[in-house]
Amino acid sequence: MSHPALQALIGITGRSGSGKTHLLARLLPVLRAGGLAVSTIKHTHHDIDIDRPGKDSWLHRNAGAGEVMLATPGRWVLQHECPDAPPTLAELLGRMQRTDLVVVEGFHASVPACIEVYRPVLGKEPLFMRQDNIIAIATDTPGAPGLPAHLPVLDVNNTAAVARFALEHACSVQLD
Repeated sequence: MSHPALQALIGITGRSGSGKTHLLARLLPVLRAGGLAVSTIKHTHHDIDIDRPGKDSWLHRNAGAGEVMLATPGRWVLQHECPDAPPTLAELLGRMQRTDLVVVEGFHASVPACIEVYRPVLGKEPLFMRQDNIIAIATDTPGAPGLPAHLPVLDVNNTAAVARFALEHACSVQLD
């Protein structure tokens, strides 16, 4: 009898403009240099389309294909139409190859363990005030008033320290 696989997962979350993507772009090379295979999921609330009107894959999709795979010599992408409901994090993870770590940017309410990138200068309410899945704060102002005493505060500019924390605190999720 086979057992479902576990996948290590950590979230990077925060308000728009806080620097989530910049932190993630710095974390990936550090994690890879440590010998890890890392994948990412980027969630956005914006409706984007990687296709261009008139291209073959666009024509396939617009003619009714539920999925269109575009393959090149160096990569492939699978576009999946989901008209009934947006995909869940579990569904997306289930479609990915198992790896040492998946870092999720976004899906802030669905990831069991998240590091919040918080910059008080933005003037936006931090997510740690309302979400209990935030396990640490990565900020450029570690001594700022209002930071929670019960959460670790990381220097967002110390990429190696954030990477160590992420690896030590990644949660394991079950893949079906």
